[in-house]
Amino acid sequence: MAKLNAFYAQSGGVTAVINASACGVIETARQHSDQIGKVYAGRNGILGALTEELIDTSLLTAETVAQLRHTPGGAFGSCRYKLKDIDTHRSQYERLIEVFKAHDIGYFFYNGGNDSADTCLKVAQLAETLGYPLKAVHIPKTVDNDLPVTDNCPGFGSVAKYIAVSTQEAALDIESMCATSTKVFILEVMGRHAGWIAAAGGLAGQGEGEPPHLIIFPEIPFDRGTIMARVDDCVKRYGYCVIVVSEGARYADGTFLADAGTTDAFGHKQLGGVAPTLAGMIKQDLGYKYHWAVADYLQRSARHLASATDVAQAYAVGEAAVKLALEGKNSVMPTIVRSSDTPYRWEIGEAPLSAIANVEKFMPRDYITPDGFGISALGRQYLAPLIQGEDAPPYIDGMPHYVRLQHSLVSKKLPEFQP
Repeated sequence: MAKLNAFYAQSGGVTAVINASACGVIETARQHSDQIGKVYAGRNGILGALTEELIDTSLLTAETVAQLRHTPGGAFGSCRYKLKDIDTHRSQYERLIEVFKAHDIGYFFYNGGNDSADTCLKVAQLAETLGYPLKAVHIPKTVDNDLPVTDNCPGFGSVAKYIAVSTQEAALDIESMCATSTKVFILEVMGRHAGWIAAAGGLAGQGEGEPPHLIIFPEIPFDRGTIMARVDDCVKRYGYCVIVVSEGARYADGTFLADAGTTDAFGHKQLGGVAPTLAGMIKQDLGYKYHWAVADYLQRSARHLASATDVAQAYAVGEAAVKLALEGKNSVMPTIVRSSDTPYRWEIGEAPLSAIANVEKFMPRDYITPDGFGISALGRQYLAPLIQGEDAPPYIDGMPHYVRLQHSLVSKKLPEFQP
C-alpha cells in the first residue's frame, strides 16, 4: 500500500514555542518515513488547506527543521479563521477532504486551542462519514492555558515566565523611584476568560508586601471600591503598588472593563485596554501618579526568555501526535500529565477531542488567595514548575538567530476555492 502524506497547520495566536511542536511533528514523521510520505504544512493555517496552498516541508534541510525548535512566531503562517457550522456550510469541510484526497493526505495534525480542537473533531467526523481514511490528531497550543484535561498547554509556560520576570523587574524600577515619581504600576496581560497568565505574575514575589500587590483575575468579579481601597493601602504601606490585570477583568454582571464593542474572527469580543481604564479609575479616585504597560504580543513571542520545560513539552506533543496517528488513533489530543510537583515530573497522555472541543479551563478558586488578589500556595505549586529552566536560542552579533522559511508550495490539482 502506498504511503500516505501528512498535513500540519498552525491556528490562532502563535506562541514562543509553537514551532517546537512543528519541529516535533516533522522530525518524528521523518523518522517513520516507511509509514508517512511527505509532511505538507498549511500556508496560513487551515486556510492553506482550503486554498490548496500546501508547503512541502520535505524540501527543508534537517538543520532548518531543527532551528524551528528555537524560533518564535508561526513559521508556516497561522490564521484566525473559524470554519463555519458544518450543518450549514458543509462545503468548507468537504473541500478539506477533497484537498486531502488530491494530495494523498491520510494524517491531519492541527496545532491550536479550543476552536481548533473543534475543527479537528468535525473534520475527523466528516471523513468517517464520507469513508475517507484520515487520522486527525489535535496538538495543544495556547498561551491562555485554558484547554481542559491536559495539565497545562504548551505556550503557557514561556508566557508565564515572561510575565513573572517582567513583573519582578518593573517592580524594582517603580520601587526605586516611588518617593518622587510613579506610585502605581499596572501591567495588562492576556487572558480573556481565564486568569492563568495574570496568576503567573504572582511568581514575582513570595513574601508579605512583595509585588505584585494585586492580581485582577477574570474569575473574580471586579469591585471598584474594594480595588481602590487595596491600592490606597498598598501605597501608604509600601510607598508603591504593582498590579497585574487580565485583559478579561469583568464586573459581577459579566461586562468586561474594556469591551471595545467589536468581535474577532472567532466571534470573541475584542478587548480594548483594561490597563488605561484601570489607571483612569486610580487617577480619578486616588489621584496617584501612575504608569501602565501592555505586554501584548511581546509576552507570546519572547523566545529569548522561554521556559525550558515549555519547549520540551511543545516538542513532545508534536512528536506524540505523529506516534498516536501511526498507532491508529483518531480524534484525539496528546496531553501533558503531571505525576509529581516536587520534583516536577510529567509524561504524555491522550484524551478524546470530544472532551476538549469548545471547553475552557478556568483558574480553580483554591489557586487564588481568599481575598481574590493573589495566588495561593496551591496556585504557586502548580505554576512554579512550568517556568523552570532556560533554553536560550543561539545568538549572532548580539541578536537571537531565528529561521525564516521559504514557503515552497506544491502544485495545485483542484479548482480555486473561495473560503
